Amino acid sequence: MYRYRLGKAAQLLGVSPDTVRRWAAQGRVETVRTDGGQREIEGPELARLALELADAPVDDADSVSARNRFPGLVTRVVRDAVMAQVEIQAGPHRIVSLISAEAVDALGLEPGVPAVASIKSTNVVVERAT
Repeated sequence: MYRYRLGKAAQLLGVSPDTVRRWAAQGRVETVRTDGGQREIEGPELARLALELADAPVDDADSVSARNRFPGLVTRVVRDAVMAQVEIQAGPHRIVSLISAEAVDALGLEPGVPAVASIKSTNVVVERAT
């Protein structure tokens, strides 16, 4: 069974290692000790926690058909007269979108503004991470 060190688990969940340690101390996530005494989280337990976190409501998620929603922070906006490139940092994920400059103005998007990237795709590539 695959196991994750707390730092790697935190990176995958988009939280700090201290948050994962606190959740472990509170019993929110179960850890196991290695022979060397380090705490790790077994893969299925980490998947359970990831699903629990994903089930937490995000704004008005029930009123939108896209289910792949990534709340984050706008980090960059590059625009011209017609189009804009918007970058959002959602946990460990950098999401880049091309939208109209009019939409950027209407939404008031600029670095530091909270935003949710909603992704609806018919083609998603999945690969095993190392």
